[in-house]
Amino acid sequence: MSYVDEIIEKVVKENPAEPEFHQAVKEVLESLRIVVDANEEKFRRDALLERLVNPERQIKFRVPWVDDNGQVHVNTGYRVQFNSAIGPYKGGLRLHPSVNLGIIKFLGFEQIFKNSLTGLPIGGGKGGADFDPKGKSDREIMAFCQSFMLELYKYIGADTDVPAGDIGTGAREIGYMFGQYKRIRGLFEGVLTGKGLSFGGSLARTEATGYGLLYITEEMLKCHGQSLEGKTVTVSGAGNVAIYAVEKAQQLGAKVVTVSDSCGWAYDPNGIDVKALKEIKEEKRQRLTEYQKYRPNSEYHEGKGVWNVKSDIALPCATQNELDLEDAKALVANGVIAVCEGANMPTTLEATKYLQENGIYFIPGKAANAGGVATSALEMAQNSERLSWSFEKVDAKLKAIMIDLFHNIENAAKKYGFDGNYVVGANIAGFEKVVDAMNAQGIV
Repeated sequence: MSYVDEIIEKVVKENPAEPEFHQAVKEVLESLRIVVDANEEKFRRDALLERLVNPERQIKFRVPWVDDNGQVHVNTGYRVQFNSAIGPYKGGLRLHPSVNLGIIKFLGFEQIFKNSLTGLPIGGGKGGADFDPKGKSDREIMAFCQSFMLELYKYIGADTDVPAGDIGTGAREIGYMFGQYKRIRGLFEGVLTGKGLSFGGSLARTEATGYGLLYITEEMLKCHGQSLEGKTVTVSGAGNVAIYAVEKAQQLGAKVVTVSDSCGWAYDPNGIDVKALKEIKEEKRQRLTEYQKYRPNSEYHEGKGVWNVKSDIALPCATQNELDLEDAKALVANGVIAVCEGANMPTTLEATKYLQENGIYFIPGKAANAGGVATSALEMAQNSERLSWSFEKVDAKLKAIMIDLFHNIENAAKKYGFDGNYVVGANIAGFEKVVDAMNAQGIV
């Protein structure tokens, strides 16, 4: 049995009931097979893959908090510190009822390669809890965040582990967590990113993941003699990534016709109204059912359906495994030319393979949504310097990072004979930097 197959089998056996983690490991290691096979003797001797797929540390803890009626609730919190070979652990905190150890491990494993691809000195980690912020008062969310940080603070720090936002964790939640960290430690340091602008946050951080997705998409199209100008785009999701992906796509001349949330999706043939979307989701925190009140000519549909709308480019920006094989077939039938992932692993392995086999340009999330963590690292730099950069400076750095990232994954794919396969290119480019650092630092 090959070393890659051996490790995949071992991961599945040793991490039962964690299908998302199995999927992430399989996707990465299959892409790396050509590199691993060429170095199998050395990698086996050093147990390199065993060290790569096993987190350096994983923390699980209870989070008790009291609601507005005096009822006590207990959630489970997690922080998986996966790999610090190239820098302090860096990755978001996801607050969602679906969170479990397997999901946090899948996200943390992906984060290793994503962070490496940015070219910045940040390692891979992830965390969160099975807490649902939806429907909670600000006081209840503060109570949860303070309790969560009362345990998490022991394991994080500006040069150790720097968490950030993710699904369910926005500026409000980060603010409450930072305040509690500062209170406990007596330190004002860049320990969390995605902070408010009044206490160390970075301009352009809110927009970064969505904007970065469009910068890499535009560069990829440019390298194939095309552009976003005049293209029709379908987007899933209606959170931070989706909102700013829609905004930047339309700034670059495309027409975005869909967005979605957990209940349904909106179709606007004249192009999504970003101002209305922001008001619904960022200010009022309402469902997309409200969108028709702003745009009477739009349509609202329950359930799934975004990928059945005819478009040139698809940007899945909601959650993992949202785009399955049937969706991929619909996209191909509707003439889509590119799928670029704004969320973490939103496309199933079967769907990804189908898209690639049908000549669709496909950029995986570990590359396409790296703009968020890249700008978090820029926030860390500003915090270290005690400076605040302009929006234009941060945005320019973000754009340069995403353009360089695309060419790095493109070149890695070509180097190993997989020209145009950006999944292989992203995994190899991210892997090579991490492995060089791991080898240089010895068996740790």
